[in-house]
Amino acid sequence: MGRMSQHRTSGDGTSGDRTIHDRAIDEGAIDDGVIDGRAVDELPEYAERVLDVTELIPPGRVMTYGDVAEWLGDGGPRQVGRVMALYGAAVPWWRVVRADGALLPGHELRALGHYREESTPLREASRSAEGHLPRLDMKRARWDGVTGGAGAGRDKGGGAHT
Repeated sequence: MGRMSQHRTSGDGTSGDRTIHDRAIDEGAIDDGVIDGRAVDELPEYAERVLDVTELIPPGRVMTYGDVAEWLGDGGPRQVGRVMALYGAAVPWWRVVRADGALLPGHELRALGHYREESTPLREASRSAEGHLPRLDMKRARWDGVTGGAGAGRDKGGGAHT
């Protein structure tokens, strides 16, 4: 895939002429244009591919870290998680999730706001659940990487399991 980082859509789903660098600074993900010792416009190729897949996930749907790695045919859940932790602020990060449907620790309320705005299927938490936060309804929210995505009609390679 081509280097899309300079004109990537923002994490709120809007597009604009702002660079991934500008949005990452706004989100507090980076300081002075450097993440993990690299200039932001020097994204590793694998990171670029993970972010490209993240942008294809339709609103209201999610993929697990493992689904993204499987879709790419490269890496695994931990590698995808690392990319999202370092570079995910400028894409819809809340659409790449844990396989158990638990909300991302430390970002639960922000993610929950996005899920509600996009009508992502949720399962209400039991009263005994810590913090009473809902989980994602993975059976209904999980995207197969093929049907109805933002890149529908494009050749995307392999599909993630459902």
